[in-house]
Amino acid sequence: MKTENLLLAITTSVLLTGAIIKTGKPDGTETTILRTQKAPEEKPCVFMSVMGEQPVAEYAQYKNDASLKSVVQKGEKWLVSAQNNDGGWGAGSHSNQGEMNPHAVQSDPATTAMAAMALYRMGYTTTKGPYQKQLSNALDYLLHQIEASKNSAYITQVRGTQIQRKLGENIDAALALQFLNQVAEKNPSRRVENAIQICVNKIEKSYDTNGKVNGAGWAGVLQSSFASSGLEQAKKNKNITVNEDKITAARNYQKSNYNTESNTAKTEDGAGIMLYAVSSSVRGSASEAKEAEELFTKAKAEGKIGKTAELNRDNLQKIGISKEKAASYDVASKVYKAAKVQAMDNGVMNGFGNNGG
Repeated sequence: MKTENLLLAITTSVLLTGAIIKTGKPDGTETTILRTQKAPEEKPCVFMSVMGEQPVAEYAQYKNDASLKSVVQKGEKWLVSAQNNDGGWGAGSHSNQGEMNPHAVQSDPATTAMAAMALYRMGYTTTKGPYQKQLSNALDYLLHQIEASKNSAYITQVRGTQIQRKLGENIDAALALQFLNQVAEKNPSRRVENAIQICVNKIEKSYDTNGKVNGAGWAGVLQSSFASSGLEQAKKNKNITVNEDKITAARNYQKSNYNTESNTAKTEDGAGIMLYAVSSSVRGSASEAKEAEELFTKAKAEGKIGKTAELNRDNLQKIGISKEKAASYDVASKVYKAAKVQAMDNGVMNGFGNNGG
């Protein structure tokens, strides 16, 4: 029995990574030759990891050589040294772009959230690691800004910043929400959740009828993408109230920016740069596409539909999804897959890095 199980395991493995070849002999006997090959490895891609398609948890183990570690640590130290005494970071104002001293500019929530998320990305938190004090100060700064602006349209009174001009008037709330979502996952507290709810409310009020965030900057499509993904993440927190209609409208706006038939994206809201529009479409459709994939995979496991069935509108309806929702899932899946491939095209990078990109 053990031998049979071993052969079954080998055969199953070979089906995935190689082949079994049988050759006949004149005396009628057969010789089995086991020919194996390595399963193809998916090439690491920065875009795919940022979009959540490739895991990054193990990257540090085989890519973190001495030279890279030194560069990363140098960047971390500079980032920490650029933090202001109030716990925030600033990128300066659009009207005074010549000022390069990080301590000569006023802190703003958007830049602070972005810098704090960079440190979080390296595994540091507000409660552990060498930069827990800096992250705690950044969190306190953001919470103070949000709480002090509870009844205003924005989470900060600091206006005219470079990041607001580039991404939009509401980018502070969008990025602060993303950072607070990460904090709430590891170190939840009522104060943090209250701040999340304030950001959610402000973002929802900022949407227009098309699902786009008002007050767009130079590349407003990215502001809408950041806001949308922030709401998607906040929705997973049972203590936060998120308007599903707003999320649906935001998803539809992001999907409308990409045409799966022609594999092109609208660049009007992306500063004319294809990469911005494409990345926004991928991010905007990722959550809904993942929902569809999970439901479809579960339906296959339960025998509701064939193992080889393709995810499309008709098959989604066959597993019990409403006609309207099936259509939405179908479009999200197509946009996500097509835009993801398009993002790898060299032509998409044209213009990136120019004009402030």
